Amino acid sequence: MTVLRPSSRIRRAALPLALCAGLMTALTACASDPDEGTNGVGKLDAASIEQKAQTAADAAKAVRLSGTLVSKGGTYKLNMRLKQDGASGSVTIKNSTFELLRVGDALYLKADAAFWEHEDAPTDQPSAAASASASSDSGADSSAGSDAGSEAADKLDDMYVKVPQDDPSYKQLRGFTDMDLLLDGLIGLHGDVAKGEYDKIGGVRTINVKGGADGEGGSLDVSLDGTPFPVRFARGGGAGVVVLSEWDKDFPLAEPAKGQTLDYGKQLPRT
Repeated sequence: MTVLRPSSRIRRAALPLALCAGLMTALTACASDPDEGTNGVGKLDAASIEQKAQTAADAAKAVRLSGTLVSKGGTYKLNMRLKQDGASGSVTIKNSTFELLRVGDALYLKADAAFWEHEDAPTDQPSAAASASASSDSGADSSAGSDAGSEAADKLDDMYVKVPQDDPSYKQLRGFTDMDLLLDGLIGLHGDVAKGEYDKIGGVRTINVKGGADGEGGSLDVSLDGTPFPVRFARGGGAGVVVLSEWDKDFPLAEPAKGQTLDYGKQLPRT
C-alpha cells in the first residue's frame, strides 16, 4: 500500500475543488445575465424600450386588458378583450357589474335586474325601471310604481340592451371597448424615463421602465420573450394597474340573437 504524503493528498483534493469552483463560476456568470435568451430589449436604454413597446402595441390586432382604473368618476375594474372592430368583456363600478359587447358601431350592455333597479341615478334622469314602466297610470300609488319598476327590471335581467348612438352614455361606454383609445391612454409614460428591475409576470420575463421620479409618471413592464409587448402598466399617483395579455390572439365577435336583445330607441334608461 502506497502512503501519500500530506502534500500529495492536498494537491489531489485541490484539483476537483478547483474544477467545481470553475464550473460554479461559469454557471453563476450565465445566471447573472438576465438578457440571455431574450429578445434583447433589456439591453436598450429606457426611451428605446418604451418606444419598442408602443410600436408593438400599435401594430397588435387584439389584446386582453384586465385591472383597475381610478379616475374622478370613480374606480373601474375592467376585464375586456379588445380588437379593432369590437370588444367584449365586463366592467365593475362600485358594486355594479355589467357586460359590454361591441360589434362595429353596434354597442350592447348586459346586466342583471339589480343593476337596472339601482337607485343612485341622477335626479334629473329617470331610472331604468322607471323608464321601462313609463306607461303606468300616473295616478298609481308608489307601491304599484315600485312593483312596476321591479317587473320592468326583471325584463331587462340578463338581456342585451342596445345603446343608441345618440345617447350621451354611448361615447363613454364605447370608450371601454376601444382598443386604440385605451392603449393610447394607458401605455404612455410621463417625465424622464429610467430603467427599472427585471421581473417575471404571469410566466413572462419583463424589464421595467419608469416615468418621472420613483415612477410618479407611470411604470411599464415590457416583455423580454418574443415581441416586446407591454405586459403591465401602473398609472402614476396610484391611479390603477392593468395587465395586458393575449396579444394578437383573435376571438369571435357576433351580435346577440334577437331574442336576447332589447332596443330602447333613442335613449338608454338611466342608472
